[in-house]
This record gives sequence, C-alpha cells and structure tokens, in this order.
Amino acid sequence: MKIGILALQGAFSEHIHMLRQLDVETVEVRLPETLEDIDGLIIPGGESTTIGKLAVMYQLMDPLRQFASERPIWGTCAGMIFMAKAIGMDQPLLGIMDIMVERNAFGRQKDSFKENLYVSALINGDSIPFPGIFIRSPKLVQTKGRAVILAHLADGSPVAAVEDTLLATAFHPELTHDTRFHQYFLSLIQS
Repeated sequence: MKIGILALQGAFSEHIHMLRQLDVETVEVRLPETLEDIDGLIIPGGESTTIGKLAVMYQLMDPLRQFASERPIWGTCAGMIFMAKAIGMDQPLLGIMDIMVERNAFGRQKDSFKENLYVSALINGDSIPFPGIFIRSPKLVQTKGRAVILAHLADGSPVAAVEDTLLATAFHPELTHDTRFHQYFLSLIQS
C-alpha cells in the first residue's frame, strides 16, 4: 500500500512520520501524475486558502476530484475545509464531501486546545480516548447525504465525519503519538 500526502503547504511531514510508524510507504504529492500509483491521499492541516490556490496553480483540482471518486481521501483541519462542499466563503474548494465547515470557528492560534475524544470507529475507541489537538480549527457545522459524524467534543460539537471513503477531522491526529486514526484511514482503503 502506498499513501500520498498532499505536500503543497502545511503539516505533511508529520503524516509521513505517522505512516512510517505503521510501515506504510508514502509519497509527497505536488503534481497530478503522482496521484496515479497511490492507494489513498491525505490532505494535511495548514492554511486552506493557500492549499487551494496552490492546487489551482499546479492544476491539481480536477485530478484530485477524479481521485476522490475512485480512492479514499482524508483531510485534517485545513484539509477538511478544502474537501467541504460549503464553507460560506469564496476560496478554491474541492467540494467532494457533503459537509458544511466554518473556518477558524474555535478561535485564533492562542485559543488552541486539546480534548480527549471517544471515537467508536477506532480500535478501543469507546474505552481509550483519542487525544484531539485543535489548532485554529474549523468546525464541522453540518453533514448531509451519506456523510456521518464520527466524533464529538464533550459539548456536542461534531469534529470528525466519514462519507463512504472520504474522511475529515477538524483536529490534528498527526501531532499525537496515537496512530489509531491513521489505522482507521488505512482500513477505509482496504475495505
């Protein structure tokens, strides 16, 4: 199995490190042709406007949409924004996942926080919490169609969703020592 990490901007090296811990081959994706021989793609956190503008510049928008129709994609933080169909703002979006997202909804960088999440979809996810790290994170406002919420904060705010083989998390699993979300994404590829 080979996983691509969109490496235009943001925390792509942290995802590569996590996948190497799971003995998974990775490749940095910057050009459309790199998508051809990978089994899944991670769009990392970073700055969603910059990721979108660079994806337009490198002519990745249509190839990424085509990829999403055939193979799994996981967006974390800015990656979740980039995948959403609606964010209430004008910026380049893939629009591949039936979710509405609000950018920076939890506040600025200084408002970053960590909260334990109980996620049934993860290995031992009902009993062992996953350490959710939220940095200038977007909020998952609404899911539609086949999109299903996977995780909530204690106050009930949804922070992760899956739609078939598309996965979105408002937080940063790549900044933890817990590989269970990466394992879950690999399970979507193998299903």
